[in-house]
Amino acid sequence: MVDTRRVDDLAWRVMRWSMVLLCVSLVLATIRVPYAIEAPGPVSDTLASRGEGSSAQRVVDVEGHRTYPTSGHLYFTTVTVQGGPEDHITLWEWLLGKIDRDAKVVPEQTVFGTGRSEEEIQQLNAAEMQGSQKSAIAVALRSTGEDVPQDNVVASIAGDLPADGRLELKDEVTAVDGVATEHVSDVVAAISDREPGEDVRLTVRRKGAEREITLRTADLGGGRAGVGVGLEPLFDYPYEVRIDAGEVGGPSAGTMFALAVRDLVTPGEMTGGRSVAGTGTIDDSGQVGPIGGIRQKMIGARDAGAQYFLAPTDNCDEVAGHVPDGLTVLEVDDFDAAVDAVEGAAKGEVGDLPSCGTR
Repeated sequence: MVDTRRVDDLAWRVMRWSMVLLCVSLVLATIRVPYAIEAPGPVSDTLASRGEGSSAQRVVDVEGHRTYPTSGHLYFTTVTVQGGPEDHITLWEWLLGKIDRDAKVVPEQTVFGTGRSEEEIQQLNAAEMQGSQKSAIAVALRSTGEDVPQDNVVASIAGDLPADGRLELKDEVTAVDGVATEHVSDVVAAISDREPGEDVRLTVRRKGAEREITLRTADLGGGRAGVGVGLEPLFDYPYEVRIDAGEVGGPSAGTMFALAVRDLVTPGEMTGGRSVAGTGTIDDSGQVGPIGGIRQKMIGARDAGAQYFLAPTDNCDEVAGHVPDGLTVLEVDDFDAAVDAVEGAAKGEVGDLPSCGTR
């Protein structure tokens, strides 16, 4: 005989737990949280072409100067980001991101900042990509001995800070406290290398005429002195170099773009047929800066078959202990170090080069 009461009780338990699981699933799928998920994104070879057939376009294209054959790969790496200020992830997506070993869940503001719309973020990423490409071209050409003059002009002025009403857009800053400045970083360092509240004397060229403007620096946060101005380098290139990165935004591919330009316009194959990936911003003086999502970028590089990975020095603390098997990470702090790293990788001689993975 079958004890129908026990069967009915079991059925009731199953149905009850099914209802609980359904309710939990609905909660996880409907409640949204202000977090973003970073995951490995696609890699792109800066020495290759985008598209196919007659519509193919080189990622880096040079006109007006001889180019040379290249081999191997110089990959720039990306991170895919799920979520955003106008499209929060669900609790379910948050949970999946937490259990995915290749992904990282972070507060939204660490990726997108605060107070920006999706459209503003896209515009900022596009502007940063354009800026990184311009600096990358200048740095690469200078590394080959070319003269690339630049003007450092005012591109933005923050309201209610010392520069507001005193400087104008397109003012060219030529000196700080009477000392000539060559790079944007020279201007920034000269201003910030003082206590907030101290005066700074800027020499600017406006509509062809030079003038001196003295400003009292303000505290921009953390005791950092500044005047509330954003500068942009305007370069005079000796020949044309175009970079097409597709839909990718942000400044983090700058170092790899610069390496690709140098490889194309100099004799010899810089990589020696090796696959080298990397990341890092680059400024007009050739300094390599830190980026976000480096662990996910290393995974993407490993999955693409890269043997070596160039990491900014300031990211090394995030790299140590997280290097994927089969990938050698080389530390770079400026463009010269990046060139040395690639040339060392080409020969398979990297033992004497700085490596984040050995920290």
